[in-house]
Amino acid sequence: MSIDMDKCFAQIITAIGEDVDREGLVKTPHRAADAFRFLTRGYHQDLETVVNEAVFTSDSDEMVIVRDIEFYSLCEHHLLPFIGHANVAYLPNGKVIGLSKIARIVDMFSRRLQIQENMTREIAEALLQATDAHGVAVQITARHMCMMMRGVGKQNSSMSTSVMLGAFRDSQSTRNEFLQLIGR
Repeated sequence: MSIDMDKCFAQIITAIGEDVDREGLVKTPHRAADAFRFLTRGYHQDLETVVNEAVFTSDSDEMVIVRDIEFYSLCEHHLLPFIGHANVAYLPNGKVIGLSKIARIVDMFSRRLQIQENMTREIAEALLQATDAHGVAVQITARHMCMMMRGVGKQNSSMSTSVMLGAFRDSQSTRNEFLQLIGR
């Protein structure tokens, strides 16, 4: 079953009381559909394709951290954006992953209808699966438009989530080192 998103957006625009034939809105249903497909492209990606064999043998066993990976996602409850950054770390176990692949994993999961708590776990589990690391840590901070633009209207609030797997969960000192290095 194929749904014509252009028509759906035209119906939404009409439902709010606008004239979809007005000059400024004539192409809006098509542009909105294109934007929505882009913002949710993570549904059409999978871990194997994103990693693209960019896992390499390495003797490195020290913590690898990629900080401040910006992301944009859509809240699954209101379809409003949440915007933030992810800090991702892993402890190699004979393999390292290409640096850009960590950002691509973050993008893959953020480009789906999400809640931040689940996205944090999905990123951590995917990196662990891709690298078979001794441990993975993911910490995310984001600002949610559903808190800012509607409802409670809190402009300065942000949400922080973290998931610690393997050595990051088992070792307080490893977890503390990660948190100290990302400034938390």
